[in-house]
Amino acid sequence: QVQLVESGGGLVQAGDSLRLSCAASGRSFSTYTMGWFRQAPGKEREFVAAIDWSGSTQYGDSVKGRFSISRDNPKNSMYLQMNSLKPEDTAVYYCATGSRLLAVLPGAYSYWGQGTQVTVSS
Repeated sequence: QVQLVESGGGLVQAGDSLRLSCAASGRSFSTYTMGWFRQAPGKEREFVAAIDWSGSTQYGDSVKGRFSISRDNPKNSMYLQMNSLKPEDTAVYYCATGSRLLAVLPGAYSYWGQGTQVTVSS
């Protein structure tokens, strides 16, 4: 049974940093792209960042230069370092995997976690 579990969310102030983690179990995803998405209330799920099996990365325009994605294949895990957080970064953050491509659309990913809340106060 495949399971993705996010952790590291919380309430922070604008300008602070957070590091999200995603732990996968049930199978290895070392040859798949892993990604982060977020969804704020009343908004569509938004692409944040993705990293493929080789370590190539892609970022959403709103987080470029502030967020950094990484992965640890032996641990079947992925991370999102979020710096210079803004109130508009407030959302539930989801990790996803199962895509063979460095995809930005949610439909390209087969497996999803339950999400972790990130709240940034001004």
